[in-house]
Amino acid sequence: MAKSEDKIGSKKALAVLLSSLEGFIGPKVRVEQYSTDPEIAAEVLWNVFMKGDIGKVSVDLGCGPGMLGIGLLALGAQKVYFVDFDKKVMDVAKANVAKIESECKVAGETIFRLSDINDFDEQVGLVVMNPPFGIKVRHMDKVFLKKAFEIGKVVYSFHKTESKKFLASFAKDNNFKITDVFDFEFPLKATMSFHSKRIKKILVSCFRFEKR
Repeated sequence: MAKSEDKIGSKKALAVLLSSLEGFIGPKVRVEQYSTDPEIAAEVLWNVFMKGDIGKVSVDLGCGPGMLGIGLLALGAQKVYFVDFDKKVMDVAKANVAKIESECKVAGETIFRLSDINDFDEQVGLVVMNPPFGIKVRHMDKVFLKKAFEIGKVVYSFHKTESKKFLASFAKDNNFKITDVFDFEFPLKATMSFHSKRIKKILVSCFRFEKR
C-alpha cells in the first residue's frame, strides 16, 4: 500500500501533476481523441476522492494517455485498469504511468488492456472516462456508457451538457441514477489540422452515476 505522505494532498497539486503528462500523439479525428484539461480532470477526481469513491478496483475506460486513471493512482487507488484500443496511445499511457510511479511512489497496481472496450468484462467499483461525444460516430458515447453500467457500481463520465435529459433516461433504463453533475467550459485545443481556432470552448459536464 502507498504511504499517506506519498499521495497527492490537494486538488492544486493534483492539477500540477496531471499537467506534466504527455497527451495524444497524432490524435485520430474519427474517435474524437481530445486530451482532458488537467484542471478539469483534477476538479472531478478530487470530488471522486472526497466522496469516498476511490475503491479497490477502478477502470479508466478508453483511457487515452491515461490522465484520469493516473489521477486515481495518485489519490490512492489500489488497482486501476487502463483500457484503450489504440496501441500508440497506450504506449503514451504506459510512459505516463511510469513517470508518475517514479515521482510519487504510488503503490497501486496498474493493468493495461489493449482492446476494444466491449471486450473488457472485469467487474469494478468505479469507472472513470471521457468518451467520444458521438459527434463523429453517432451514439459512441452511449456505447461507452452501456459498458460502464455493465461493469461498474459508480461511474464518472464526461458528456455534452445538453445531453442531461437523455443521460438521465438512459441511466434509469440501466438501473442507474445521476447523483451529481459538474459543469465545465471544456477547452478543445487546436490539435487537428482542420481546426481554425486555437482553443474552442464547449459546455461539458461530468456526470456521476450510481447503481440503484
